[in-house]
Amino acid sequence: MSPPFLIIETGQPVASLRRHRGFPHWIRVAAGLRPDDAVAVNVEAGDALPAHAGFAGVIVSGSAAMVSDRADWSERSAAWLGEAAQAGVPVFGICYGHQLLAHALGGEVGDHPGGREMGTVEIRKAAPAADDPLFGPLPDAFPAQVTHLQSVLRVPDGASVLADNGHEPCHAFRWGDRAWGVQFHPEFSATHMRGYVRARQVALAREGHDPAAILGGVGATPQARRVLRRFVHHARHLQRG
Repeated sequence: MSPPFLIIETGQPVASLRRHRGFPHWIRVAAGLRPDDAVAVNVEAGDALPAHAGFAGVIVSGSAAMVSDRADWSERSAAWLGEAAQAGVPVFGICYGHQLLAHALGGEVGDHPGGREMGTVEIRKAAPAADDPLFGPLPDAFPAQVTHLQSVLRVPDGASVLADNGHEPCHAFRWGDRAWGVQFHPEFSATHMRGYVRARQVALAREGHDPAAILGGVGATPQARRVLRRFVHHARHLQRG
């Protein structure tokens, strides 16, 4: 039997979507993992992280929290992530998890100077993605679901930016050959994304965005979801290797 994946839960979905369960469930389903293929640990609620040995890989969820706030649970998780990545454990960070991984490895995270990015947006592959095991097979541009206020402002030393767009210069990075972060949400369906836009429509309007236009632009993002599935496949291949 293959070792399970560890899903580090760093937050909860917006209240209107919690009837669809939490991020670990969304991630597990999007990744194609069976219930017994994954173990979830809610670090935001105070759960202790286990030893990183014995897991096929680690997936870190998104959160409404801010990495720059340096909450105790977040800093403890960052230290754990840094040790796991340094030890060669396959790691995949999503949104907050992407930022937390960058912070853990010595990068810089903070408020995006251009403000909020939300909705279904186009992501472009950067040159280093051509031979990346997760991003290499993707088309040069693909849609993805996004919702974020903070960003990786500086990637860790030795990291490669794999994807960007006109708003976000680091939509994905790889550090070494076993650690990835993505600012977008491969686990979000169009239903999830519409729920987030509706939950944030007052803030969006206040910031000068058009919530109706963003809502109307939400669509399916199968290529983004495949990045998460390729991570699972790649991590299992490394484990067997």
